[in-house]
Amino acid sequence: MSRFRGDLLTKDTHDWLARATALAPLIEAAGGRTEMERKIPADVLSAMHAARLFHILLPVSLGGGGVDLVTFNEVVETLAAADASPAWCLAQAAVTSHAAGFLEPKIAREVFGASDALVAWGPPAGIAKALAVDGGYRVTGKWRFASGSANATWMGGHSTVFEASDKPRRDAGGNPINRTMLFRRERAHIGDTWHVLGLRGTASHDYEVTDLFVPEEYTTWRDSAADRRESGPLYNIPMLTLYGVGFSGVALGIAGSSLAAFMQLAQTKRSGGGLGSANLLRDNTVIQSGLARASGQLRSARAFLVQMLREVWVSSATSGALSLEQRAHLRVAITGAMEAARKVVNFAYRAAGTTAIFEGSAFERRFRDLHTLLAQGQAHLSNFESAGQALFGLEPRQRL
Repeated sequence: MSRFRGDLLTKDTHDWLARATALAPLIEAAGGRTEMERKIPADVLSAMHAARLFHILLPVSLGGGGVDLVTFNEVVETLAAADASPAWCLAQAAVTSHAAGFLEPKIAREVFGASDALVAWGPPAGIAKALAVDGGYRVTGKWRFASGSANATWMGGHSTVFEASDKPRRDAGGNPINRTMLFRRERAHIGDTWHVLGLRGTASHDYEVTDLFVPEEYTTWRDSAADRRESGPLYNIPMLTLYGVGFSGVALGIAGSSLAAFMQLAQTKRSGGGLGSANLLRDNTVIQSGLARASGQLRSARAFLVQMLREVWVSSATSGALSLEQRAHLRVAITGAMEAARKVVNFAYRAAGTTAIFEGSAFERRFRDLHTLLAQGQAHLSNFESAGQALFGLEPRQRL
């Protein structure tokens, strides 16, 4: 994989991609345990922490990597080629550390700075209430899809602020005000709810708290200009966009490893269902054509994504703002990469035939993981509608 190196991209002394590459064999070998334990196994998690991967987006001022978007995406992709669940947890937790740039440094260091720090959160299941009281909030709510919750040190709860039990606090435009409440993992009740098709090792469980006091200084809101403490290009990019950068890397990693596994299989497996055919899959014209298309789709999607990540990073670093057109093209690149990954994984799975359907094959878990990933909002086809509106010069109804 190519890395763009330039004045505005990551130039620190640590090679983050080399760290991910070195960990990939351990992560791949542990894939069965990750799925069985339904979380990142302790030895894998320890190795990821030792490589400081969960600090990859943390501000440099707090001891983090503060890397550029291309580097972040490639690191996630590298881990996902080995196993999607740890890569997904890394992407999720790294993006949560974006909030460190919107907290007082002392609090940010306490929550995100520890060597084993991993913050998990997810969207509310209904309205989570943060009742304003002296010094902070009394929080009651339930949230879902907290990837990494089994290994988290802190949790976050996105909540609507209330002045009274039936009176939400509103901004100048009349919209309810939201804050993310940060609290230690042991303060939350985490349910055993993540029984799903794929990404089983992410421990994306539901969690809840009741009447929990959270001090004001342990709250923030994504991309809030009033809360921002850090400068630099990372903090001009919306947190929700950063999720897309990470999750598209997971999709590309799954697709790339699926295609590579199929190309290896095609060298020895014979076509015709084993009914005496002498032809290898690699010599089948349908397979040859399908492979060429799949390879082109994957490489094209990845090239466009990297191009847009580089362009957006440079614009953020130089002007501090992204144009509507750039936001649209980045959204097309993110969701388009996931859509391309779907086509590639489906090709590899189907072309592998019965080899693919057995547990432990090179295809079965990757197929499940990719199709579970596609249920996440960054992969929704409605993203193309929003991008199309933006390309017409219209501010989309759904945020890019």
